[in-house]
Amino acid sequence: MTLLEVSDLRKDYRTPDGELHTILDVAALSLAAGEQVAIAGPSGSGKTTFLNIIAGILRPDAGRVVFDGTDLTTLSEGRRDAFRATHMGYVFQTFNLLEGYTAFENVLLGMLFGAGADRTLARTLLEELGLGSRMRHRPGQLSSGQQQRVALARALANRPRLVLADEPTGNLDPTQGAEALRLIREMCHTHGAALLLVSHDPGVLADFDDVLRFDELNRASGETA
Repeated sequence: MTLLEVSDLRKDYRTPDGELHTILDVAALSLAAGEQVAIAGPSGSGKTTFLNIIAGILRPDAGRVVFDGTDLTTLSEGRRDAFRATHMGYVFQTFNLLEGYTAFENVLLGMLFGAGADRTLARTLLEELGLGSRMRHRPGQLSSGQQQRVALARALANRPRLVLADEPTGNLDPTQGAEALRLIREMCHTHGAALLLVSHDPGVLADFDDVLRFDELNRASGETA
């Protein structure tokens, strides 16, 4: 069953001198429910912009992003935010954890944008990720690898059908990165979420059977916003 369909997607930006610049021009991409796909491409090629449009954070200038029958490009910003909160999880390279809150609270806060806080699920996710003894620690008290696990728990907190991962190992050393990748893939499989991951790391990409080259997918050239 097809979960995600992208068609004729385009995103433009104006340079400081007023020139229109196309950063994204993607004819088609589809992702099946439960499928795990990696997109390979260098930094500055538009991969983050592409994920942000799929997530509904940005609106394209043309094209469609259809998620399980809903065209996100037709929704208002508020409705896109609500849709993302209940259907998608996002794992960022920089983790984006709130420093003033514990690991447990960071996961609970992520739930507030979806169906509401579920303390049992938040605790279960952190325990599954080996953070049962670190739930009351703040981000600054955790290693980079542990912070990435909290970010993954938060991404899964609203039981998403799709997890987007933007260079999720970029701020980790090779050992931590390999473990983070294993956990991301394993947790998505366990919780029934499809995974769309972008990376420029050959070690990460080698772990996937399905790898798409972004320079072939994107007919435009440019830099991420």
